[in-house]
Amino acid sequence: MATRFVPIDRDTPLLLPPNLRDWVPADHLVHFLLDAVDALDLRQVRVNTRGTGSAQYPPPMLLALLIYSYATGTFGSRRIEQSTHDSVPVRLLTADTHPDHDTLCTFRRENQPLLTESFVKVLQLAQQLKVLKVGQLTVAADGTKVLASASKHSAVSYAHAGEKIAQLELEVQQLLTKAEQADATPLQDGLTIPAEITRRQERQAALELARVEIEARAQARYAVQLAGHEAKLAVRAAKKERGETVGGKPPAAPTPTPEPKDQYNFTDPESRIMKAGNGQHFEQCYNAQAAVEVASRLIVGQRVSQAPNDKQELGPTLGAIPAAAGGIAEALVDSGFFSEQAVRQMEQDVDGAATGTVVYAAVGKTGHHRSVADLEKKAEPEPPAADASVTEVMRHRLKTSAGKALYKLRQQTVEPVFGIIKSVLGFRQFRLRGREKVSLEWTLVCLAYNLKRLHRLNAGMQRAVPN
Repeated sequence: MATRFVPIDRDTPLLLPPNLRDWVPADHLVHFLLDAVDALDLRQVRVNTRGTGSAQYPPPMLLALLIYSYATGTFGSRRIEQSTHDSVPVRLLTADTHPDHDTLCTFRRENQPLLTESFVKVLQLAQQLKVLKVGQLTVAADGTKVLASASKHSAVSYAHAGEKIAQLELEVQQLLTKAEQADATPLQDGLTIPAEITRRQERQAALELARVEIEARAQARYAVQLAGHEAKLAVRAAKKERGETVGGKPPAAPTPTPEPKDQYNFTDPESRIMKAGNGQHFEQCYNAQAAVEVASRLIVGQRVSQAPNDKQELGPTLGAIPAAAGGIAEALVDSGFFSEQAVRQMEQDVDGAATGTVVYAAVGKTGHHRSVADLEKKAEPEPPAADASVTEVMRHRLKTSAGKALYKLRQQTVEPVFGIIKSVLGFRQFRLRGREKVSLEWTLVCLAYNLKRLHRLNAGMQRAVPN
């Protein structure tokens, strides 16, 4: 029998099916997104209500297009526009219309309240689908460094800015002197003394602005460090009053003076130089925070920080969880989040009463290797004394069998979520600039992740939205 092949005919006109939905499998993500967005309340959207100008694209379609694009690794507005022509699922989503990149960028930029509200509505949808339980959540929180839309090479340090200002002042004086000399050697073709003076003065003004900003940041940092310094001194004083031995030298007082290496970035001034990867190199980044519910692996809280580490991020990150998601029963974080003050603020209110939230945090870095002694069954540790410090209580908490089992959930909850966002979705760099716009984009990323996660869990909209 002769070899048989499927006939491939690209020349005969194709008879399209009567419905574009027939071109996409029934279990495709795009069908789920269309149903999910239809169930959202879009009254927060900004539209032209005057009826002037060209006809507007429907906000539900634009929102669904952005979510689908971010969920499938397409982030730039021009690439999203192109996908409306060459992607079959996108052509279904847009009903074969083609919003231009400027429309998409404007819609994304001007609708932060809509994205924030949609993030909460999707969590409520997950609760209706019985994927996310209501209240008493167990969450794992962490932060990941995401590249800013700016190069670290467009930054200047405080010390280098001072040196460049002095150099530019000297060059301006040299140019002024040269202009007064009748027999001065002329400049190269195309260069004039007034233009060169103006260029240096503008550069000098930008560097002076950078130093002023760095000094303001140093003052803000000093206020935070001073509060922590006073808290440490209070702990040492309390130990002395109880007759306990206080080891080591007293902590050094912070200073409001900027560090010589403090930097300012001209492209995105609100981004920061941060340790990235394994901590061996630095990049211009934002600190993207997420709190993930351990059972569903849905992101229930998200925010963007400028802090290069997580020491001050525990309260703000857990506070970003909306009330609609329910209260927090247990919070699992690594040692980077731990400080006695942060844990105390989460577990006690201003009157000292328990809030109902219990924090499980490593108090130091530990190796992953387990010795033979670690494998042996041990008795439960003795509870700490009534006046034990937060650090001692935390060490005991993580030595109990229940604490160990609970804390193991952290690394298999939030870290895989960041891995999916960066490696599967491919989101490793923000496209927008400024903390406000970056926060908007991170909300969109987390919203896209949550809806894709719900789709992966085979959650059907029919169960959530009757009729």
